Amino acid sequence: MKNILVVFTGGTFSMKIDNETGAAVPHFSGDELIPLIPGIKDVANVNVYDFGKYPGPHMTPERMFLLSKKIREYLATGKYDGAVVTHGTDTLEETSYLLDLTLENKVPVVVTGSMKNSSEPDWDGPRNLLDSIYICLNPNSRDMGVFVCLNGEINAASEVTKTHTDNLETFHSLDFGALGFVQNGRVIFNRLPRKLENIKTEKVVSNVDLIKCYAGMDEKFFKFSAESGVVGIVVEAMGVGNVPPEAFKGIEYAVKKNIPVVLVSRCPAGETLDIYGYPGAGKWLHKLGVIFSDYLNGQKARIKLMLALGMTEDQSALRKLFEG
Repeated sequence: MKNILVVFTGGTFSMKIDNETGAAVPHFSGDELIPLIPGIKDVANVNVYDFGKYPGPHMTPERMFLLSKKIREYLATGKYDGAVVTHGTDTLEETSYLLDLTLENKVPVVVTGSMKNSSEPDWDGPRNLLDSIYICLNPNSRDMGVFVCLNGEINAASEVTKTHTDNLETFHSLDFGALGFVQNGRVIFNRLPRKLENIKTEKVVSNVDLIKCYAGMDEKFFKFSAESGVVGIVVEAMGVGNVPPEAFKGIEYAVKKNIPVVLVSRCPAGETLDIYGYPGAGKWLHKLGVIFSDYLNGQKARIKLMLALGMTEDQSALRKLFEG
């Protein structure tokens, strides 16, 4: 049997109901969870690495980057045919995307989680973990970047997002659809990831703000961010990439302070484009020096900018990284 590294980071996967509070809290370690997965020892030789018992919101960019470093160290030994990472679903898409941008392994890496905790009768953690191992065992999974697998659906870490607060069927790639699915241990791929990228950096620069636009927005949040010493700003604009006129003034203020500003859309799907020319529209934002981010959402663009700033502060290089 093949050797699979399973990295436990916490999340709902590791939780059970606390008797005092009646709420789910972190409880199990990886070594305690593995015996709860039916048939796992018949599928692969599993080696457990306990990274922590972090709920999703407790993961930070620094912890994500350290996780990437630890996985690289384990896989560099050549002992493993793949790696599965269990993670809290609230920040799963951010961690998986950071791993996708920083890992260069040939072997598959799959990030999974659980929408239900172990005290619930419909706990989905065991199935998600087994499905992720099946992906690692499939020879077609190599050289495809980092995967996300929950509810039998295989998505690219660069494309997937959490779409529902507590539904099992929550992780989807809204623009391009799933890469494939796992059914009764069979791994079926329908397409390749749209884009594979790698950012070679020795650090992550987490002092990057994410600001969402709204109707009637003025410049105050952008000015506050710029004055606070932030090193980058991601803006969730309206539509294909437009902001209110007063918000434009705030973005202009940040750009003139030589702060890189990356633009995404607050819409759940679609790309950013500079096709409108009225005050505050994309044409003027792009001309101002704002970087457009293609199909990335806000949280993913922030991860990419934090890694990119760890590599370079040159804005022309940053623009090329985002806009190609």
